[in-house]
Amino acid sequence: MRIALVGPAHPYKGGGARHTTELAHRLNTLGHTTVIESWRAQYPAFLYPGQQTITDPEGEPFPGTRHHLAWYRPDGWWRTGRRLAREVDLVVLTLFSPVQIPAYLGLSAGVRSGRSDTQVVALCHNVLPHERRAVDVSLTRALLRRADGVLTHGPEQSRLAQGLLGAGKRPPVTAPMPPHLPDTGGPTEGVPGERRHLLFLGIVRPYKGVDLLLRALADGAPDDVSLTVAGEFWGGTEELDTLTAELGLADRVRFRDDYVPAHELPALFASADAVVLPYRTATATQNVWLAHEHGTPVVATRAGTLPDHVREGVDGLLCKPGDEADLARALKEFYTPNTPERLRSAVRPVDPEPHWRSYTERLLSLAE
Repeated sequence: MRIALVGPAHPYKGGGARHTTELAHRLNTLGHTTVIESWRAQYPAFLYPGQQTITDPEGEPFPGTRHHLAWYRPDGWWRTGRRLAREVDLVVLTLFSPVQIPAYLGLSAGVRSGRSDTQVVALCHNVLPHERRAVDVSLTRALLRRADGVLTHGPEQSRLAQGLLGAGKRPPVTAPMPPHLPDTGGPTEGVPGERRHLLFLGIVRPYKGVDLLLRALADGAPDDVSLTVAGEFWGGTEELDTLTAELGLADRVRFRDDYVPAHELPALFASADAVVLPYRTATATQNVWLAHEHGTPVVATRAGTLPDHVREGVDGLLCKPGDEADLARALKEFYTPNTPERLRSAVRPVDPEPHWRSYTERLLSLAE
């Protein structure tokens, strides 16, 4: 089969670009002629306040990658669709944000105006944003109803997509997100014993619950335990700085407001007893697997697919999402005698092969 993946790839950064690239490699290895149709300008800067691109790739780039799409060139969306209708049998639109949808609708229209048997599939990393506007629902509904198939990364997302598709449409296919971790050069050997330090890693947005983590740190963790929050802060650090001061945590919390490049991750994980993921809501994330790749246990909420990746009481601890008291309870439990080292000793890296085998099978089933 000839397949085009439409989505971010290097020099765009982060999990989305890594997923698109790894999927292209996997499909190509299975014998499918694959290209990535990527962006030269994906979002307006005011909609994505962080750093959009990086210099050094976080994995092996896919050689069949083109960068023709731009958010400000609607004429290019339709032309790309027309070209793909001639070149491929399946177009996979990787959906991360409703901001992409006008381009995807234009591209789909170009495909439909060309070869009628080229299929278009929506691969939804997020069916709808965690922090959404009314227009997001109407845009997503329009895209999903024009697609020949929809793939989501979990049962909750599948139910959400089904509600937008309505009756009479092909039900979404659910495929758990497979591992697509950055190439970090391998773990850094940590010093034996407790670090008395915790880590939050990733983009800092309200649904990620960093404010809950700060309150739980003050209420549940021992006074000598510190925290690093590393990642791009959407909206800046002012509110969390104020909360940190109010909680008396100024000397225990460090905010690192920038994107963490892959080569710096091993040392960051080696410095922590655990990665804490205090998400209020979640779809799918790589951060549990990324922590485990570097031998670090995880304290996480039971949001989205997080509890599928953490073995409660074995390589991490779980708590209720949005519940500051239960997160404080989990941090207190984590720092009971010998628990950090016991959990660390049980951490194992994920085997990506069975995850990717199932994932590609379910994606390709949409083209049958």
